[in-house]
Order: sequence, then structure tokens, then C-alpha cells
Amino acid sequence: MIDINKIRTDFPILAREVYGKPLVYLDNAATTQKPQCVMDKITEMYSTVNSNVHRGVHYLSQAATDKHEAARKTVQRFINANIPEEIVFTRGATESINLVASSFCRSFCKEGDEILITAMEHHSNIVPWQIQADIRGLKIKVIPINKDGELIMEEFEKLISPRTKLIAATHISNVLGTINPIDEIIRIAHSHNIPVLIDAAQSVQHAKVDVQKIDCDFLVFSSHKIYGPTGVGVLYGKEEWLNALPPYQGGGEMIESVSFEKTTFNKLPFKFEAGTPDFVGTAALATALDYVSSIGLDNIAEYESDLLRYATEKMLNLPGIKIIGTAQHKSSVISFVFNKIHPYDIGTLLDKMGIAVRTGHHCAEPLMKIMGVEGTVRASFAFYNTKEEVDMLVKGLERIIKMF
Repeated sequence: MIDINKIRTDFPILAREVYGKPLVYLDNAATTQKPQCVMDKITEMYSTVNSNVHRGVHYLSQAATDKHEAARKTVQRFINANIPEEIVFTRGATESINLVASSFCRSFCKEGDEILITAMEHHSNIVPWQIQADIRGLKIKVIPINKDGELIMEEFEKLISPRTKLIAATHISNVLGTINPIDEIIRIAHSHNIPVLIDAAQSVQHAKVDVQKIDCDFLVFSSHKIYGPTGVGVLYGKEEWLNALPPYQGGGEMIESVSFEKTTFNKLPFKFEAGTPDFVGTAALATALDYVSSIGLDNIAEYESDLLRYATEKMLNLPGIKIIGTAQHKSSVISFVFNKIHPYDIGTLLDKMGIAVRTGHHCAEPLMKIMGVEGTVRASFAFYNTKEEVDMLVKGLERIIKMF
């Protein structure tokens, strides 16, 4: 069970006011707030062990290195990777996808080859593949969705061809909240010997993700969406795939030996970690993961599912509302539009009431066109949100409806 009162005291920002109103933070799909223990870890790292990692013989460097590599093992355990070397630290899910797109296409794709993505992808899982398509003459195919925002799996299988080199799919849509059947996607892909990349930026904070169980080849997520600091991300890759891919960037740390004639590269995972890593951020990410684990992902999933049901029922009672994304299996996101009221106007007025939501296309313009809207208002929930906050959102929307 979740002790909501205890949890909310762990997040100092939730006690603040905005425009003289209690903050109701419902923009968690964009970024989550940070518990005090994460902020304390950042202060501790800079106050006690600040030094460049991996390169120093002195005490501070060794201590910082130990904490950085301990964080890698924490991530490994959190997603159940086989070995810590399968965990690559990046600046975020976006950089992780760019890394795979660049390195994979460089080695395994040639003109005419195909990459499959879904119609509900975030721009971060569209644009990197488009860049590679322009460079290498590749073709991008899109798995369609139905009116509820669910993948049409029969069409997915028809899109696979002998030229299909990789499938990149989001686990949970940041707009629709749809939970995609990634187990089935991976099973079908592997039956054709096609590797799969899973964008888990919207899933690892809501439910347990076990990379060995789902058998994905690559998986990415961002620290700041799972209660950790910004500027840190994770790329998981199967050891055999990471060994097969060339480096993404060059510089310090990723080298074994350098001469003006030739450079040889470091072992995993350092081959993909050029430059000084954000060892402060990785330690804070590990603290965030430990915090989430202490609450229990099963408890979080159960609580957020109940909150989503409550919010959906309340909002469907409002006149003129249309929820965009009505999949049978959803995570804690509600995107919606109101007749004759622009999403930006709704978001601006809610903000004056202390209620933080997101408006616009949510970095998913192609999806908006498919769903027939220019943009939506998005309320996205975390385990520190309450039914009382949902009621405040609904009351705020009722006020706006009356105003218009």
C-alpha cells in the first residue's frame, strides 16, 4: 500500500504555492519532481567526492568512480540486465536512441533497407531514424493505430519484409497513455531475426520492466522522468549487440590506445561513454531508483491505475470533453480536447489556478494529425498525486467551461 501523506512530504516542491494557490502538478510525463533524498545525494556528491572518475589514483577520484559504477549496477538490477556492462549512461533517452540509430545504421544498414516505428512515437524516436534514412537511403515504415490509439498488430506483421533491419517502438505513449504489447512485438520481430529497440521513457516509472523477460535488444529511458536529475539517461543493450556496434562519439574514456595513425577502443560500456560522465547525476539516479524500489513498482502501478480510473470517470462527466486515447490498456495519462476551447487557453487558465498541465502536440506531431487534432491538454499522473488533486482539476475545468 502507498502512504500518500508520507510520500508527499518526501517531495518539498509539492508544498509550494503558485499564484497563491496550492501547486497541483500534473505534468509528470514531461518531467517528475524530485524527492529530498535525490537532492541530498547531489549535494553529498559535490560536497564529499567531487573528482573526475576512472582516471585518478587519488582517494576522491576512486571514491567518485566507485559511486558511479555502483549506480550502473543499481540500474542493472532495476531493469534486470544480465551484466552491468550492458548499461550505458547517456544524457537522456533521446541521446540513447540517437546512439543506437547512428551506430546500428552505420554498420548494419544499406540503401533500401527499412526501419519500422509506430504511429504514436515521440519525435525522439522518429527524427534520429529520419536522419539516418537521409544519409543512407533507408525507408521508414509506420505501424498504424486504430481510433482508440492501439496498434493494429495484423498490419504490423504485413509491414515486415526481408529488408526490415530494426523495429523501434515506444512502450507507453506519452500522449495516449497506450501500453503497447511489446512482448508480442519482440516475439514477432525475433521470429524474423529482427532486433527491437524499446523506448521506455514513459514506462519504467510506472511498472516493472525486465529486459531479460521481454527479451528486447535495446531499451532506453531518462532519469528525469523517474524522479532523478535531468541530463542523465540510460541505454540498455544486449552485450552481443553493443560489442557489434561501432562507437557513437570519440574522445576521452572511450579509448584503449591513441596514436596519430590509429585508435583502438575501450571495452564495454566505456566504448560508448566519451568524455567525463555526469557521475553526480548517475549517483542521484541510483538514489531515485532505490527510492522507487522501496515503495514498490507493483504498489505504484496499482495506485496510479486507480487514480487514472477515478480521473477518467470524473472528466467524462464534463460536457464537451473528448479524451484522445481510449486504449483498453492505458497508463496514467489523459489527453483531452474541449469543443471550441483551444488547449493553450485551457492550460493558461488552469495555471492561474495553480494546476500544471501540458498543452500542444507533446513532441508527437504525426500522431496529432492521425488523431485529427492540432493539440491536446495533457494531465499526467505520478504516485504522489491524489484524488483531491483530480477533483481540483475537474473543478478548474468546470470554471473554464462556464467562462466560455
